Amino acid sequence: MCERHRGPCWGGRGLRRRPQCVLGSVVPAYGGNSASAPQASRSYRYLTTKEHFHEFLEAKGQEKPSQETEAGDPAGNDLAEPEAKRIRLEDGQTEDGQTEEAVEPREQPQAQKRARGQNKCRPHVKPTHYDKNRLCPSLVQESAAKCFYGDRCRFLHDVGRYLETKPADLGPHCVLFETFGRCPYGVTCRFAGAHLGPEGQNLVKEGLAQAPPVRNGLDKVLQQQLRKRKIHFKRAEQALRQLSKGQLPGPTPEATVPEVMEAEGAPGQDNCDAQQAPQGPGTVAPPSGPLRTCGPLTDEDVVRLQPCEKKRLDISGKLYLAPLTTCGNLPFRRVCKRFGADVTCGEMAVCINLLQGQTSEWALLKRHPCEDVFGVQGQSGRAPHPLPGHPPQLEGAFPDTMTKCAELLNRTIEVDFVDINVGCPIDLVYKKGGGCALMNRSAKFQQIVRGMNQVLDVPLTVKLRTGVHERVNLAHRLLPELRDWGAALVTLHGRSREQRYTRLADWRYIEQCVTAASPMPLFGNGDILSYEDANRAMQTGVAGIMIARGALLKPWLFTEIKEQRHWDISSSERLDILRDFAHYGLEHWGSDTQGVEKTRRFLLEWLSFLCRWDRGGGVGCLGEARPNPLPGAPVHRYVPVGLLERLPQRINERPPYYLGRDYLETLMASQKAADWIRISEMLLGPVPPNFVFLPKHKANAYK
Repeated sequence: MCERHRGPCWGGRGLRRRPQCVLGSVVPAYGGNSASAPQASRSYRYLTTKEHFHEFLEAKGQEKPSQETEAGDPAGNDLAEPEAKRIRLEDGQTEDGQTEEAVEPREQPQAQKRARGQNKCRPHVKPTHYDKNRLCPSLVQESAAKCFYGDRCRFLHDVGRYLETKPADLGPHCVLFETFGRCPYGVTCRFAGAHLGPEGQNLVKEGLAQAPPVRNGLDKVLQQQLRKRKIHFKRAEQALRQLSKGQLPGPTPEATVPEVMEAEGAPGQDNCDAQQAPQGPGTVAPPSGPLRTCGPLTDEDVVRLQPCEKKRLDISGKLYLAPLTTCGNLPFRRVCKRFGADVTCGEMAVCINLLQGQTSEWALLKRHPCEDVFGVQGQSGRAPHPLPGHPPQLEGAFPDTMTKCAELLNRTIEVDFVDINVGCPIDLVYKKGGGCALMNRSAKFQQIVRGMNQVLDVPLTVKLRTGVHERVNLAHRLLPELRDWGAALVTLHGRSREQRYTRLADWRYIEQCVTAASPMPLFGNGDILSYEDANRAMQTGVAGIMIARGALLKPWLFTEIKEQRHWDISSSERLDILRDFAHYGLEHWGSDTQGVEKTRRFLLEWLSFLCRWDRGGGVGCLGEARPNPLPGAPVHRYVPVGLLERLPQRINERPPYYLGRDYLETLMASQKAADWIRISEMLLGPVPPNFVFLPKHKANAYK
């Protein structure tokens, strides 16, 4: 009997559909047994109800939480039970999901549909819409030359008129000015009061280091060549011709580069030193690996590297931050690097968009100087029109698209490896033959791996799932073939596409795949949220572990794994992490209105991941199946260590509502989007008028 619920605990075998209770009294931050704690510590004062939780937040911390919260009522109902579940039970539905009276068959699917999917029609206001009158970039950059467009320019050229309509500053300190001594956004900066002189001039603070260049930017000249389809890919075309004839791609006599026009770079220019910090908004640093090189001629310029001469990827035993769509941006990767991540990878980029020169897609390839081991992840995509230099093909033209993209990246950006995403479960990608669908298309898969490996001078890696369908594993058969095709490393996510996150990661199967992949290194991925999870994963024999959701929930997880401890991080320390993300975002996206709101958007997307609604299905924390839990129960995944009754917390557990040790900790446990916006206002100032934020997924939050 659980003295908290006056009945069987959530983890009892009698109630297999309910997750185990994990909240309780304060325990030692680095472990300890709750059974040995004093009796006075069993007050369970952190448990609360949904109503009391939001009443406390609405009172803005004025009301102190009660020292003891009753977990049951006289009627025997569990007040910690999600309210949506209690309502449905009162309407006559049993806990098994069956109703006492007949229900129309269309009602249940409609209820499930409202809690699933993406908010594709969500209101999304672009940051540029918050600026009614925008200043001409020539004035922002304080350029000596006149505006190129002259009278046809659609931006303002009157600084005084712009300042009259400019919104008030968001704060007294400018991150760019205090860090680098100069803010390139001048009067358009939302913190301009910190670096504007009496006459509106942009001040410069001497003695500070210049902004470090962000590598792998898209050069404007290269973008024009891509859009006009004036780049030819000789190495890729040769490899594709050999593959189409059933031959293995062999070494080419010369290391040819994609041919471009002479305007690619000025003769005699030292491109190695040409990468400098952006001088102002809208300017992008040229690529660090230029198409036109300079200096003495070396063997590498004229002789193709043999496979045995390629640079090897030696990251065994290191912590690998997974490529995370939307949330795995450059500022977030900087946060994880500060806490001990060893290997980072950019967000998934679609190859066809890269070949078309889309700025938004090339932005996913940018690399910060602190990322010492960095890779990019490519995703195949169906080409809507024939690609430059080749006729259209059936089945999406994946091998030629990805091979030509690999050749382009090999000469234009600086990376340590290139990764192929064969684990994407999204329907939009899967139905076009990409992502997990490649696991069932071994012929196309082989052409992609062999073709890309032939044109790349850096190692090629692959990310897989166990298979497409549940209980039909395919990875153990593909791993030996990938080893023969030339893959340097494979990362295996221990779930199938069909499972998504409704089952625990199958580390026993990953252990079997280690033998099948040998001697090729295999990284494991799935359900790593503590150093104990990481230790158990390494016992399977994998070369290393990749961390995805655990890094989003706990960026300090890398520190916990390296120091082998549980970190009872305080709410103020967690706020400092969010503040660092905001500062990194202002450095990356800018401190003007557009940059501030873009930083706010990605901050809110990160906060929205911390709070998810239960969509039904899945497993309990003991591994038992949950046949059909009712949807609608909001879940805050991370629980502070000091509030846990037992350690460690599992990533699949669903804790009840709780009150933190202070108001800020309680605010960070909220599932309301309005509370996330309140946190963003602590870091980035008030939101613009008519600001609306709705997460990507319908199940992430409620208003």
